[in-house]
Amino acid sequence: MDSKERPWARPLRRTRLLHVSAAFCLVMGISTEALGTTDKKVKPKPKPAARAEQPRDGLAEARLIEVYRQIGNANTQDALKLASSLVADYPHFQLAQLVLGDLLSARSRPIQGIGDVPADLAQAGAKNLQALRAESQLRIAAIKEPPPADRIPAQFVALAKRNKHAIAVDTAKARLYLFENTEAGPRLLANYYISVGKAGVGKNVEGDQRTPLGAYFITSNLDPTSLKDLYGSGALPVNYPNILDLRRGKTGGGIWLHGTPSTQFTRAPQATDGCVAVANPDLLRIINTVEIRTTPVLIGSNFRWVQPSHLGAEKKSFTETLQSWAQSKRPGREADMMRFYANDFNAEGKDLVHFSSSLRSEIAQRGDRPVELKDVSLIRWTDDADTMIATFDELAAGEKTGRTVRQYWQWRSNAWKIIYEGVIG
Repeated sequence: MDSKERPWARPLRRTRLLHVSAAFCLVMGISTEALGTTDKKVKPKPKPAARAEQPRDGLAEARLIEVYRQIGNANTQDALKLASSLVADYPHFQLAQLVLGDLLSARSRPIQGIGDVPADLAQAGAKNLQALRAESQLRIAAIKEPPPADRIPAQFVALAKRNKHAIAVDTAKARLYLFENTEAGPRLLANYYISVGKAGVGKNVEGDQRTPLGAYFITSNLDPTSLKDLYGSGALPVNYPNILDLRRGKTGGGIWLHGTPSTQFTRAPQATDGCVAVANPDLLRIINTVEIRTTPVLIGSNFRWVQPSHLGAEKKSFTETLQSWAQSKRPGREADMMRFYANDFNAEGKDLVHFSSSLRSEIAQRGDRPVELKDVSLIRWTDDADTMIATFDELAAGEKTGRTVRQYWQWRSNAWKIIYEGVIG
């Protein structure tokens, strides 16, 4: 990138002392306001009242992106004022401090890029500086390459009415996408920067500091007063390890979607012990929006975004298979029904032989009344196996209530086979 593409490289007048102070702040994560390095024309924001309104989700990032935009337009004075105000409002937003430090440093010398600090300071805070640069790049990429309008991750084959909301976490882009499931189909409500495990993704064993990849559901909403400051404004656990994880021998637990410590507005792209962390204002929006037990959470990498209508054929094909299974749950058709189950089926400690025995007893008790399936959701997860997670209400014909069933199907030898089935409600 040449100097014409780096408008922040245009030097402004400033003392060397200010340059060094700003550089020290941005590398070590210290508030520049604390060292008196903010622009004198910008008055520090007064302390908020005791009952001040909570910061709005996504606002800090939007303001940071506006700073970037002003820099890109060579409006360095406006960028400096906006960055100073941003740091005053969010003193623990380290990336904002880094940008402010660059803008201040640019008054004494040309800046070659984001986080351009003297070599001695860069070496002293290399890890923090590297993380801040990575965070900056990920945020900018998210703005430059947003998901296409009116599209969803292809894994959401069908969301049921019970799935009022859905979450997709793209670990490659450090982004969480929050959807609302409307009558017209899923629509994107918001998207946020996130942090994942220190060792990356693909969790296999307890303590590996990796974030799991898979399709999960929110299981609870933990009381923030019971949590350590590390988890910020709250936590939403997900059901890792899920059925597929358990079948693969994966271990560990305690995978949460949670906030950030009071000393950090956001965390580095890879900073957790395996959880997904978002800024506290963003987490509060999520907590106040989603529902436990019914909100799916995809954790993947580089999702394929499609229009919901393009999933129609896939939905229709699998629904036909599911309905064929339901129609076979009748006296005299037990053999047909068992063809839908994989030989290595296992549920709640029961292998296929023991499960089929209890299934036959259930059919005999219900009699000849056919089974009806309602409110079906389908979530597909494909890695080294192709899996469909089907959740639906199952009730005997004529009944108004029944039970909620979740099945895991896998594509085996050109046919879908059930590898797990359980009642969840």
